[in-house]
Amino acid sequence: MTALGDLIGIDDRTVLVLGQELDVAHGRPDVANALVHRAGETLVLVDTGVTTAFRAALREAAGRVGPWSRVLLLTTHGHPDHVANNDLADALDVPAEHYVPAPDVGQMCDPLSYWVRSLARIAGVTPLPAPERAAAALTALFRPMRPFGATTRAYEERPLERIRIGSTRFTGWSFAGGAVRVLRSQGHCAGHVIVHLRDCGVLHLSDEGNGACGAMADADQLKIQTVLGSVARLFEEGEAAVLTDGHTFAVRRGAEVAPYLDGLLDQAVALQEAALGLTAAGGGIRPSAFASRYGEAFAGLGGGGANPNPMFTAMMAVNQLRELGLRPESGGADAPWSRPALQYPDPGPDADPEADAPRPGSDG
Repeated sequence: MTALGDLIGIDDRTVLVLGQELDVAHGRPDVANALVHRAGETLVLVDTGVTTAFRAALREAAGRVGPWSRVLLLTTHGHPDHVANNDLADALDVPAEHYVPAPDVGQMCDPLSYWVRSLARIAGVTPLPAPERAAAALTALFRPMRPFGATTRAYEERPLERIRIGSTRFTGWSFAGGAVRVLRSQGHCAGHVIVHLRDCGVLHLSDEGNGACGAMADADQLKIQTVLGSVARLFEEGEAAVLTDGHTFAVRRGAEVAPYLDGLLDQAVALQEAALGLTAAGGGIRPSAFASRYGEAFAGLGGGGANPNPMFTAMMAVNQLRELGLRPESGGADAPWSRPALQYPDPGPDADPEADAPRPGSDG
């Protein structure tokens, strides 16, 4: 049984600091796992979680991997369970750098608006207060919230690099003489990155492995699945040896990693097939009814991921409907969804059918 702030030593200079799951009913925020690593004289922090207890655990981990004379904080994405202690980089009394993804700066500055937008999509789909009230109650759990510091900059202020690891090519940014690679993934949310620590072989997936279907309004299912496949290849080629992530509270090593990632991809395929069966009628699909049956299918497939609860299942279900090409028929809460008619608009009786036809001798 793990507890908030437990430390898992990966090697003598790398520690995973364990977070906790979300429990809204008991007023408990989720806290993302964080990595603490020393690359030469640089202390590398990958995310900082939330709560003062987790902040203390980060400091303890930093003491274990020392000595170091400067700090590099890498934020994988802007969700509050990953960023609340970011000012720690400036509190360690050494030269510091801190980078965040530019597409996530808006939600980091105004998490309430981000969550209102996310929860408004499931109004009427699952029992929740009004989106504004639900978002306010959720974001209030993450205190104290200090996502920025004096040294915070966007990754995108640095020149973008093409980074090759084995046979796999990424774009992103390298630090500490290439010992730390930040790779763009952008699946779980708009700015998401993953982190590869070259010398210890750790690949930190952060939240790209959170279930078979992304839940957030700015999630991209294709990017999630693409990065899972790319990371599996790194392990098959021996370019990475240890997998960590934001929420499963586990360290996976060597040959177990690729089958684990394949399992996530298999879940995505099976869940899409189940969703097709639930929407076979093609029209009049009520999201509330779909979300209930979708949740049953997800549980039947052994679906997991971070913070399994009805709210996130409903968010995944709405994303799955859109992924299948369905669209709401109106703006009402729990309005039916259907597939748009595949019919090109009638140009009208006065249209010239030859107007767009290629002329003889043209290149058309």
